[in-house]
Amino acid sequence: MDRHEFDKAIDDALAAIPERFRQKLVNVAFVVDEGRGPEDGADEDGCPYELLGLYEGIPLTERGEDMSGVLPDVITLFKKSIEEEAEECGLPVEQVVRETVWHEVAHFFGFDEEKAEELERKWEDEDTRLKTQDTSRT
Repeated sequence: MDRHEFDKAIDDALAAIPERFRQKLVNVAFVVDEGRGPEDGADEDGCPYELLGLYEGIPLTERGEDMSGVLPDVITLFKKSIEEEAEECGLPVEQVVRETVWHEVAHFFGFDEEKAEELERKWEDEDTRLKTQDTSRT
């Protein structure tokens, strides 16, 4: 996937996040790293697991009232890792981008790994429900 298509997949993933959450995504920079993410443990077979995305910043749940003048939080997406994950799992790259964006955005909102995965599933269910409603109207 070329960079333009990858960037569009990020934009589409952000557009799919429910508005009530999306409107709170302020002072967040989305960055694409063309390479692989750092290793972050191993799977059940002992194979190293590379990060697909990384949130760096101060989650909303930890912010105080005096947050003016701070640098933006950063969500980095590791393009090569995402593409390899999509290929290994037989998924469209766009789907892996969406899941990764949603997961990292959940961290922005202060959710730990377990809650981030739960929220990711809820957003995906809501996105699927909305798409089903749109196609049934046609």
